[in-house]
Amino acid sequence: MFYQVKVNQKKNEGQRLDKYISANLQQFSRSKIIQLIKSSNVKVNNKIVDPDYKITLGDIITLKAKISEKLNIAGENIKLNIVYEDKDLIVINKPTGIVMHPGAGNKTGTIVNALIEHCGADLKFVGDSQRPGIVHRIDKDTSGLVVVAKNDFTHKHLSDQFAAHNIDRVYIAICWNVLSPPNGKIKTLLTRSNKNRTKMMSSMSKGKTAVTHYKTLEILKSKKNVNLATVLECRLETGRTHQIRVHLSEKGNPLIGDKTYGRSPQGKLKLLSDNTLLAVKNLPGQALHAQSLGFIHPKKEKIVHFQSVMPDYLSNLINSIKS
Repeated sequence: MFYQVKVNQKKNEGQRLDKYISANLQQFSRSKIIQLIKSSNVKVNNKIVDPDYKITLGDIITLKAKISEKLNIAGENIKLNIVYEDKDLIVINKPTGIVMHPGAGNKTGTIVNALIEHCGADLKFVGDSQRPGIVHRIDKDTSGLVVVAKNDFTHKHLSDQFAAHNIDRVYIAICWNVLSPPNGKIKTLLTRSNKNRTKMMSSMSKGKTAVTHYKTLEILKSKKNVNLATVLECRLETGRTHQIRVHLSEKGNPLIGDKTYGRSPQGKLKLLSDNTLLAVKNLPGQALHAQSLGFIHPKKEKIVHFQSVMPDYLSNLINSIKS
């Protein structure tokens, strides 16, 4: 299918091509538009141009909706824990240990591979070619709710909600020690670590704004009434890479089981029972679960909200400390 747009207002002159198309053909996500331009499916005045081409008055833009070259991402028969699904989107409860989409070191066995098998090959053409359908991510070793778009209209609508910080995302976290104050907000700039590019860190001068609102739900004590850990509710205002993990670690309250941002304090380990030590050892990842997800449904135009149950290994960890 072909679309055609003519630049007929002088105020739009000088605007980037991809931005102009995104504003005028709202059924396509920005990443999809860039993908179409780079694959020569967008022309200006019948000429192939770059995504950053600056439009001028009178330009005629034509767009071919389908990409002729298919992506080399295969569907795989991986079981999905589906919380909700309709023709526009799917909400899944992601287990620990699986990454969201193919990338370096993870070419197969991802959520995207499972979704292509479940939803069909058309999902390959939704949104970004490298992570089709994906509008947000959670870490490999974090469990919980994720929404995936099944068409471009939904992908753009949800992506805009995430960009505007209008998505309601609540995580349950179990961290070492007790937070002071017990409830509050952590706001920093997050950027790549200077020492390890696979890690993130807060910076005083560079990076993207990251805001985490936290609330203490329960303080976990030893039998001798010594504070050991805290069960937190973390509400994300932004959703940066490793945001909660970095914020809590830098505050002195690393997540239990987080091998990247915080080791277990030896002083606390000595106070744990054998059952709790075993529960900590058997954690498949950091003690973090995306428990709640709310957003405006793009087609129904009403707020939908989803909840997931905390994994057994996390509830067992909490109960072992309390027992």
